[in-house]
Order: sequence, then structure tokens, then C-alpha cells
Amino acid sequence: MQINPFDLFKNVQKLQEQMGDMQQKLETVNVTGSSGGGMVEIDLNGLIELQAIRIAPELMNDHDKDMLEALIVAAFTDARDKVKEAIGQEVGGLTGMPNLSSLFAGMM
Repeated sequence: MQINPFDLFKNVQKLQEQMGDMQQKLETVNVTGSSGGGMVEIDLNGLIELQAIRIAPELMNDHDKDMLEALIVAAFTDARDKVKEAIGQEVGGLTGMPNLSSLFAGMM
């Protein structure tokens, strides 16, 4: 079997274009992770950049710093998992392969 280098180059070029498109799409993905029954919410974009944190006022009156910190971490983890899922669905759409979110599990 002989491989045509021009075909290979076309495929690489197409993949680069798709990756550029993916980068742009990831910038527009927004997810909200929550914990404590919605008392802490964190917004991330598809690049896993923190966009916002919302803390219910009643938590601010409590002086349990450890609990608040744990809720923030849990909300971030929830948001990160949602970003992974969104990325898996986007990549699956580009490649024609169904949900690839498990592929990204170890990457983030």
C-alpha cells in the first residue's frame, strides 16, 4: 500500500482547521457547576477559565470557612466535569464519533 503524501498533507490541513474551529467553539461554551443545593455556583468557559462565583448570602453569615471552601471546590469540580462533557460532544461532532468525554477525563 502506497501513501500519497499530498493526501496526508490535505488531511493534516483539514485537522488543523477543525482544531481551530474547536478552539473558537470552546471559548463560547459556558457551564455552571453548583454545590450545596445551589448555594455555591461557579461559571466556567470551555477553556476551563473561571468566569464567576456566586455564593448565597446565607452562607456568608455562617462562619464555617472550611464548609464554604469545600462547597467552592465541589462547585468547581461540577463545572469542570460539565466542560469535559461539552468538549467530548463537540469533538464527537467533528470526528463523527459519539461522545468522547471519557477521552478528556485524564486531560483536565
